[in-house]
Amino acid sequence: MGTSVQVTPLCGVYNEDPLSYLVSIDGFNLLIDCGWNDHFDTSILHPLSRVATTIDAVLLSHLDTLHLGALPYAMKHLGLSAPVYATEPVFRLGLLTMYDHYLSRKQISEFDLFTLDDIDSAFQNITRLTYSQNYHMTGKGEGIVIAPHVAGHLLGGTVWKITKDGEDVIYAVDFNHRKERHLNGTVLESFVRPAVLITDAYNSLNNQPSRRQRDQEFLDAVMKTLRADGKVLLPVDTAGRILELILILEQYWAQHHLTYPIFFLTYVSSSTIDYAKSFLEWMSDSIAKSFEHTRDNAFLLKHVTLLINKSELDNVPDGPKIVLASMASLEAGFSHDIFVEWAADAKNLVLFTERGQFATLARMLQSDPPPKAVKVTMSKRVPLVGEELIAYEEEQNRMKKEEALKATLIKEEESKATIKAELPVGDAMVIDAGTTHTSSDAAVMHGDAYRDILIDGFVPPSSSAAPMFPFYDKSSEWDDFGEIINPDDYVIKDEDMDQAFMPVGGDIDAKFDEGSASLMLDTTPSKVVSSELTVQVKCSLIYMDFEGRSDGRSIKSILAHVAPLKLVLVHGSAEATEHLKQHCVKHVCPHIFAPQIEETIDVTSDLCAYKVQLSEKLMSNVLFKKLGDYEIAWVDAEVGKTESDMLSLLPLSNPAPAHKSVLVGDIKMADFKQFLASKGVQVEFAGGALRCGEYVTLRKVGDASQKGGAAAIQQIVIEGPLSEEYYKIREYLYSQFYSL
Repeated sequence: MGTSVQVTPLCGVYNEDPLSYLVSIDGFNLLIDCGWNDHFDTSILHPLSRVATTIDAVLLSHLDTLHLGALPYAMKHLGLSAPVYATEPVFRLGLLTMYDHYLSRKQISEFDLFTLDDIDSAFQNITRLTYSQNYHMTGKGEGIVIAPHVAGHLLGGTVWKITKDGEDVIYAVDFNHRKERHLNGTVLESFVRPAVLITDAYNSLNNQPSRRQRDQEFLDAVMKTLRADGKVLLPVDTAGRILELILILEQYWAQHHLTYPIFFLTYVSSSTIDYAKSFLEWMSDSIAKSFEHTRDNAFLLKHVTLLINKSELDNVPDGPKIVLASMASLEAGFSHDIFVEWAADAKNLVLFTERGQFATLARMLQSDPPPKAVKVTMSKRVPLVGEELIAYEEEQNRMKKEEALKATLIKEEESKATIKAELPVGDAMVIDAGTTHTSSDAAVMHGDAYRDILIDGFVPPSSSAAPMFPFYDKSSEWDDFGEIINPDDYVIKDEDMDQAFMPVGGDIDAKFDEGSASLMLDTTPSKVVSSELTVQVKCSLIYMDFEGRSDGRSIKSILAHVAPLKLVLVHGSAEATEHLKQHCVKHVCPHIFAPQIEETIDVTSDLCAYKVQLSEKLMSNVLFKKLGDYEIAWVDAEVGKTESDMLSLLPLSNPAPAHKSVLVGDIKMADFKQFLASKGVQVEFAGGALRCGEYVTLRKVGDASQKGGAAAIQQIVIEGPLSEEYYKIREYLYSQFYSL
């Protein structure tokens, strides 16, 4: 029977919400993407919470929060414990993205959905794969092979190919066919006729200008503002599309010898660029070749200054400048504060390079017409002082004492239970420890010794010869090297030292900015102070599409080329999804699905596949012929069953029928032209066909009934009168194939 495939959207269909989809292949549950929005709204994770414990593996396609933002929360609160698979850039830069979001939120609220340790714990589960690497699942997923392929859009972005029993399930969202400065285009077009293709309709209604025109318009808008003595704010992501924008500005500044300062401001800006320097092999061919030949690293920035704290920006002299700051949604982070400061000046420009997430400040400002005034909440974390600080310290001391008392009592009970278990029951000189009072006055632990006191009401057991204080013989354990010691006995228990040296914010071999590290380790008592402001928006607001996604026309062309047997549409507005669905029904394939949240659709192949065993008796009579790196042969057999009740191919009981000759292989017309010329035949290309000699013409035609472009079935047609020349050229043509 065919491989069973079910798809269940958990988030991100008929809207622009984060992406999260459950794909079940023969009962093996794959969670593809685990996204969250910049609001960190837990309500959109309810569908995920209902299936989190049943998930067997997680695949991540991109490094931004829309694709992986909920991973730490799901692993801490929802019971998700499956192994995770991603490329190296998605792992490294995704980690920095989550750090940046946490630190940005922590500065303006008592953010407690996850911590830096939770982020580290979640990302430690990630297995990193390289492009085109086949990874074979084991255990419950035996027979399933996953492989990441280039998606474009973001560094390390992935089109996932999932294969079982020869059938391919392709997951391709947010792909980009265009080659950019730092990324190659997607390889999605190389997949032809997969069993299932899961893709998004996010950009299906949008058409883009050429890259050169877009870049020029971007630079013109920036330079116009700078020359008018204005400032430019670009709200950007942490480590994704920002890399393309930095290269555009860096190259333009170098070519025109400009001196306007450019600042890249996030909590992890220097770490982001450090990783970008080390990921050149994941980038475009031009960047890789440039480094290979001249050792020129495109991310050795000469005109962009990296900042990790807004105070550093405040110390910069006033004047025209460009600031690329996170977050792109303007909901939090440095971009939010800078917008509030700069919005009232008509000379300034806020240039959006991606669509703001739904219900965010960025989305509101991108509306047409934009609002003239917006209400914003300004929040700031300030140290506690005066009575608040005293009350905080008293509360902390009280909590420490309670915890210490609890720990002491627990340790005391455990120690007594251990001693009681070690004492011989039948010893007449032993007083039953169970008859002593368990109050802290009766038995007080001091270091490793015990002080027991006889109190009123003490009655010696009847089995004892005389009243006696309990005696505990503490014997030492020895090994080949001497007495076994407890290292904790030699450690100074200083809670302040423990707090100061506690490794917060995960290592995982990551690099950290000094400023970010100090912020992570900052334990100064503080509180969040908030105030409502009305900001008069007088600055210029411009949106230009630098999202790095294929536009509607390109998506339709690519889908027609890939020609999947079944197509599942996700992630896009209701209008965009319906538009692409209607187009694909007419021009791509008849089986189009656009499921709702938690609606499970069955996209199992209509073809049945069976596993059969090739018997030794059959294979001993098969004659193989060499075909390039492979060997091929006719196999004539009948289906039977083995003793273990497995299907097997057995030799025919009757003689095999004769086979017609089959020519196997493919030739290029240009190569065949050279071959004919070497045989003395006059040959030339004319009108897309190959003119051979005086009368014979060869042309290559595709089967119109087949879809898939170059991978479709093609035929070589010989035209011309039957003559000696005709038969000679046909013989030459047949000689280029393998006869079977």
